[in-house]
Amino acid sequence: MLPLPTPDSLKELCALIAQHCHERRTSTAIPRVGLVRSDTPTLPMGVVYQPMLYIVAQGAKQALLGDNIVEYAAGQYLVVSVDLPITGSVIQACPEAPYLALSLELDPAVLSDMLLSLPGTAQDAPLPGLAVSPVTPDLLDAAVRLLRLLGRPADIPMLAPLAEREILYRLLTGAQAPMLRQIALAHSRMAQVGQAIGWIRSHFAEPLRIDDVAQRANMSASTFHRHFKAVTAMSPLQYQKQIRLQEARRLLLAGQADAASIGFTVGYESPSQFSREYARMYGQPPLRDAVRLRGLGPLVAV
Repeated sequence: MLPLPTPDSLKELCALIAQHCHERRTSTAIPRVGLVRSDTPTLPMGVVYQPMLYIVAQGAKQALLGDNIVEYAAGQYLVVSVDLPITGSVIQACPEAPYLALSLELDPAVLSDMLLSLPGTAQDAPLPGLAVSPVTPDLLDAAVRLLRLLGRPADIPMLAPLAEREILYRLLTGAQAPMLRQIALAHSRMAQVGQAIGWIRSHFAEPLRIDDVAQRANMSASTFHRHFKAVTAMSPLQYQKQIRLQEARRLLLAGQADAASIGFTVGYESPSQFSREYARMYGQPPLRDAVRLRGLGPLVAV
């Protein structure tokens, strides 16, 4: 069994996040590092998670990926290996004990460089693109030292890269090491699926031809479909639909156009199909959902 972090170390991480994060989401002076805070539970909101490490210091969150529900709480970390459309909500938070988390965008170039000095190889079969594990004391210690630098801005350029590399080292030698290796290796199946995901995200409003996207990933259509689902927990068409509907909801909340026009903008040819699939995902037709959400005030995915 992995050693668990001590209450004191988690308390310090909580204190550092609370000190430097006063909004729902705060970008920091440390490259690729963000802080998250919520004083209350939140509604499920769609967002695309990019490759990242996400350490929960206090509270708990739930993420829906395809048909899979994943919960992660204080003392756990989430790793995401490819761009994934996730519906997430904070499920444990209050003003006295807000939800607090640290995020670190994963840099494949840095991971690749570090792998040159580490033994082991990536397995060929792609792993799920999202996983949760307990935070080890060594990983937590490195994260705390990274956030301490926010109080010493002059030290960030020199010391932040060292703390980041230690965090990545702990990941590359920890429970999710196989996933991290697949992110870093350009020839891995996960990297090939990642290239296809990038194309779908950039062209989500266009018709999706599986043979064409599979060719971009250098796979047969059947192999691509199988590996894509293993990584994302959904088919390529389901993935495209999630991206389309998330973008449609964003446009509706911004009030940029009517529902029918937005449906066409994100790739739907039929307003009735757009309304039907939107309601299936969000529980209400587009305009009614937008009115409801606007009445709740500014919404920020956390």
